[in-house]
Amino acid sequence: MPRPPGGESLPRPGSRRTVGRRGAGRGGAGVADPQPQPTPTPGYRAVFAVREFRVVFGAHLLSLLGVVVSEIALTVLVYELTRSPLLSALTFALGFLPYLLGGTLLAGVADRYPPRRVLVVCDLVCAACVALMVVPATPVAGLLVLRCVVAAVAPVFNGTRMATLADILGEGDLFVLGRSLLRIVSQSALLTGFAVGGLLLTVVAPRGAIAITAATFLASALLLRLGTRKRPARGVGETAKEGGNLSLLRDRRIRALMLMFWVPPLFAVVPEALAAPYADQAGVSTAALGLLMCALPVGTIAGELFAGSALGPATRSRLVYPLVLLGVLPYLLYLVQPGAALAGLALAIAGATGAYTLGLDAWFVAAVPEGRRGRAMTLMTAGMMTAQGVGMAGAGLAAEFLPVHLVVAATGVLGTLCLVAVVLEVRATDVRATEVRDGADRHVTSG
Repeated sequence: MPRPPGGESLPRPGSRRTVGRRGAGRGGAGVADPQPQPTPTPGYRAVFAVREFRVVFGAHLLSLLGVVVSEIALTVLVYELTRSPLLSALTFALGFLPYLLGGTLLAGVADRYPPRRVLVVCDLVCAACVALMVVPATPVAGLLVLRCVVAAVAPVFNGTRMATLADILGEGDLFVLGRSLLRIVSQSALLTGFAVGGLLLTVVAPRGAIAITAATFLASALLLRLGTRKRPARGVGETAKEGGNLSLLRDRRIRALMLMFWVPPLFAVVPEALAAPYADQAGVSTAALGLLMCALPVGTIAGELFAGSALGPATRSRLVYPLVLLGVLPYLLYLVQPGAALAGLALAIAGATGAYTLGLDAWFVAAVPEGRRGRAMTLMTAGMMTAQGVGMAGAGLAAEFLPVHLVVAATGVLGTLCLVAVVLEVRATDVRATEVRDGADRHVTSG
């Protein structure tokens, strides 16, 4: 692995040293510089060297397995009980709206209570819900309610875990790479999780598969309880008194960075949502459909791995804007109704541009005050999931009136225009931050 030239040493895991900490002034003054000085990148191996991260990573694998398998098994169970394709599809889709409600209404929980307690309780709630799903007497309506509860808990768990990573790995490049590893695992679940769940259902009944997921949630809770340090709640200082979600979003810098997390997934999911109708329109095989479904996550994994292992923090930061702007431009290739191979290549390239998130993670953790970090990351996660749900629904609606290839190509145009607007807004907060820093420097010099 190439080692970049030397520079400022990175903070030790768990240290509180920050670069470009925001000031407390109103209007977002004093934000982090999105163009950091060159620093050595530690690489993914250094992240795994941190014992506490290995515990969090293992718990993430277990929770992810529980979520994916329970989704598949519950969908099959509801269909077996009702023989209704609508209710079966609704069961799978119920992950989006509760995600939004849980992420907004429960966001403050991530900072109000000790993070380890929040993580363990979330896992236990999920374990209890899936255990109730196993009970034969539970009606279909009860199954759907329990599915909603699991989905509502998920953003709180994910936001708290993201904020805890900064406590475990520090706020420098180790945090960025740790976040990247968790994302890579999540993307890999799209490729393997459903296959594993499908194979499991050939061996055991749906309720039996759901019972296994209860064990995975319990194992995750046990790992987090025994393998992570007890830390106090973050929202115990002055930052906890600054209000809720609206107060957080009034900060122009944080709001702009949130949008840069939310808007790209809104458009990125369109080809995946329309993969089956496009394959039917193009007259390609089932294997080709699989290629279209896998291309985007494969590109995303490849892009993240390359950016995390071969590029330094400064380079990743400089690439955020270009990668965001290029994100959905490959979708314009759908204008010519490409075959599966060419369409798959376009999707893989689009997925690889998702490496912008490594640089964006560094900006975000520097922009949000520590006492509000759990709330901010919970809200950010909920917004990303909601954006994907809205994007899928919008794509399906548009495809009712237009050919699928035109819908995807139009996404490339509309999405790029929206992303230009978001980039301009984020850059405006960069300029304001530079002006504030320059003014402070002149004040110090004149004094």
